[in-house]
Amino acid sequence: MSGRFVRASKYRHVFGKSTRREATYDNLRISKNAWDTNLIKVNPKYLAVNWESSGGGAFAVIPLEEKGKLPEQLPLFRGHTAAVLDTDWNPFNDDIIASGSDDGKVFVWKVPEGFTLHTDADEPADVKPVGKLSGHSRKVGHVLFNPAAENVLASSSGDYTVKIWDLEDGHSKMTLKHNDIVQSLSWSANGSMMVTTSRDKKLRFWDVRQEKPAHEVQGHMGAKSSRSVWMGEHDRIVTTGFSKMSERQLGLWDLRDPSKPVGGDFIPMSSSSAVSMPFWDEGTQMLYMAGKGDGNITYFEYEHDKFEPLSEYKSPDPQRGMAFMPKRGVNTHENELARAYKTVDDRLIEPIPFIVPRRSETFQDDIYPATVGLKPAMSSSEWLDGKTGLPPKFSMEDMYEGREPQEYAAQEAPKVALAKTASAPAPAPAAAPTPKEPVVEKPEPTPAVAREMPSMKDNKQSMSALASKFADKDEDEADDDDDTSSFEEIQKPIERPSAVRQAEKNSTADESTREATRTATAPAPQPASVPIPSSREAVSTPPAAASKADDKPASEAISSPQPSASAAAGGLRDVLQEIRSMLQSQGRQIEELTSEVAQLKTKVGQ
Repeated sequence: MSGRFVRASKYRHVFGKSTRREATYDNLRISKNAWDTNLIKVNPKYLAVNWESSGGGAFAVIPLEEKGKLPEQLPLFRGHTAAVLDTDWNPFNDDIIASGSDDGKVFVWKVPEGFTLHTDADEPADVKPVGKLSGHSRKVGHVLFNPAAENVLASSSGDYTVKIWDLEDGHSKMTLKHNDIVQSLSWSANGSMMVTTSRDKKLRFWDVRQEKPAHEVQGHMGAKSSRSVWMGEHDRIVTTGFSKMSERQLGLWDLRDPSKPVGGDFIPMSSSSAVSMPFWDEGTQMLYMAGKGDGNITYFEYEHDKFEPLSEYKSPDPQRGMAFMPKRGVNTHENELARAYKTVDDRLIEPIPFIVPRRSETFQDDIYPATVGLKPAMSSSEWLDGKTGLPPKFSMEDMYEGREPQEYAAQEAPKVALAKTASAPAPAPAAAPTPKEPVVEKPEPTPAVAREMPSMKDNKQSMSALASKFADKDEDEADDDDDTSSFEEIQKPIERPSAVRQAEKNSTADESTREATRTATAPAPQPASVPIPSSREAVSTPPAAASKADDKPASEAISSPQPSASAAAGGLRDVLQEIRSMLQSQGRQIEELTSEVAQLKTKVGQ
């Protein structure tokens, strides 16, 4: 049977939807700095973009509602003395953002209440930082908040270090030393570990509070930038990079055995020379990869330690920067799984929603599992003391219905693969009826056990029907039985030559007998349930009808079916004889083949 197996997935038809020009953010001046960063960051309220400005570094914050062509003069977030290289939003406060700059400083900012880009002032007032962190001796290339602990920030610098900051007092608490410039960094879901890639082509897994790498292994061998991202609550890490021949690669690493990628080697990707920016979606177990310098976004589904390709969003407009909306900011009413924001021509940012095509008007709980809310798992002091945990989650159905989200511990959250079944036993009272469910469901197979057995009458009818296959019925009786007999099409399955010859011999002797039987039985009504007249019916024929049958005695009429039965028996004997001869010939062939095999074995042994 020819054909191709199609893997079942509810995300197989996810597609990226391009946005009209009036729904984009136009008239921007995006930074042209050559540092390898994503340029933009987004949360459910604001969009931050590195700005091309003179007289010091700056970045802009755009409220998501203010779409279209933006004013020529914007209120910028100014304070750095050199270009801003990277920004990151606080995961537990949508108004707090951190920035790293070429001046070696890390600043913390707070978006003013009621912030808007459209003001009546000729020169909008710039926003000043609320916190300054000093400790790096060279440019700060990346900043990243801890996803579980509050007010814990990591920053990487050209001085080959990653510093961990406590924003409560503004001091650096830990330093992770590298041998070269750090190209990317990513936290684990509980905030206890970190993975970094470096220009020395090493991949390091850090136990952050111990300030030393738990593992240090060889990463991608290419000279271009390598990226890494922790796969949420999994103990897996994804890396993107290049081989020595500048071929794009994807790596999947197991934290328990990071000596080499899962599967033994890197996964070859497309032949593009663009740096891949990976983005992990914990809710759907999907990985998005955007090429820096091309317009395509490829996405995969993670399953059984493999990345199964789903599809690709293609666009003629290349992107230099990209950001993905946190899960709590997607539009659940339109079945939106994720939303990407890409830069176009350094003057425009385009939103790209990724949608599951469904027509249902209700909440789709199978594609929207519980997600992280705005409450951290611990404070910065608790994290520094060694506490580890996942932040609380909330059901996205509350957001769909417009209710206040009810957060609960991450341990009680339903898993992604069991989004429907695990959500029911979450409350404590539901644990009691669980052992009773199998008892209630046990009677399901009873219909198969209590089926009606055939009666003796049914058995007799089936046996008589089988016997009628070999009876020599005349043409009139066959016509009468067309509507009642279920063996009409296979009444005479095989006509053997011997049976035909035997029938020809008996045809002359039976002709007069059959004529007498037809004339004798014609006036008598036959019941529809009896297809073949039995010998008792022949005996009960009226005397007047018997006298008209060429003055034949009743004994001859009774014995008339005997030649037909003998002919059928002769046909069966011929069939059995042919089967017996066939089996004998096959047995001889098997013996000949066995002897030939034995001879060949003897020759091979010599």
